[in-house]
Amino acid sequence: QVQLVESGGGLVQAGGSLRLSCAASGFSFSTYAMGWFRRAPGKEHDFVARIDWGGSNIYYANSVKGRFTISRDNAKNTVYLQMDSLKPEDTAVYYCAARPGNDVVIAAKSYEYWGPGTQVTVSS
Repeated sequence: QVQLVESGGGLVQAGGSLRLSCAASGFSFSTYAMGWFRRAPGKEHDFVARIDWGGSNIYYANSVKGRFTISRDNAKNTVYLQMDSLKPEDTAVYYCAARPGNDVVIAAKSYEYWGPGTQVTVSS
């Protein structure tokens, strides 16, 4: 049974930091690219970041570049999103997602597995 479970969300003041984790099980984690997306109320899923199998090919949305860092630990089947210098506009539900292959893909519909999401709220 495939599972992705996010954790680490919460309420933080603008300028603060949070570290999200996503624990994966039920599939061959080390052969899947992993991505983080977010969804604000009334909006579609927005791409945030993705990382390839080995952790060397990383791509960020322009809105988070320089503030967020994606990483993975294949031994722990976990992907992380370190979020620094948070802004109120970062408020959203954050989802991790997995897709087979190593192509740089940012379209949400191309990701096969999804977690239930974790809420991040940034107050001004």
